[in-house]
Amino acid sequence: MKSNLISKSETSALLKTVSEMWEIEIPKIKNLKVHQISDEAQIITGNGIKILKIYDDYLPFLSEISTLKKFPNVMVDMGAVKFMCKGANVMRPGIKKFTEFEKDKIVCIVEESQHKFLAVGKAMISSSELENIEKGEVVKNLHYISDKFWESGKIIYD
Repeated sequence: MKSNLISKSETSALLKTVSEMWEIEIPKIKNLKVHQISDEAQIITGNGIKILKIYDDYLPFLSEISTLKKFPNVMVDMGAVKFMCKGANVMRPGIKKFTEFEKDKIVCIVEESQHKFLAVGKAMISSSELENIEKGEVVKNLHYISDKFWESGKIIYD
């Protein structure tokens, strides 16, 4: 895995982009390090932040609980957990509760018993549409516990 520090101007541009995409305030960080996982994916780390970049999507890394709590979420029943951890998208029947979110926004997937974060995805519909449907895909699963990014992230300690 190749890792390198990025310049101050690249760092501030990247943090600005992520902050706008996520619609949350990200504190100024001096040094960000980019870890190349594969051709399409990078893990970006800095003081108190870990971001997963897949193509043009910036996702909060699943180990960053304080960051994940700032995003909307859907709570899935225990029957959905094993499917989530294999990369399945979130289907309407498995959803127990949810907060408000817009289509194409980042949504965290939480399991109902321990309230642990299982995955991060992108909403395929808005939460207002969700109330009126009984089946179908709701969240596209982009990063989940035990995926290749999660495994790579375990060996990055900075």
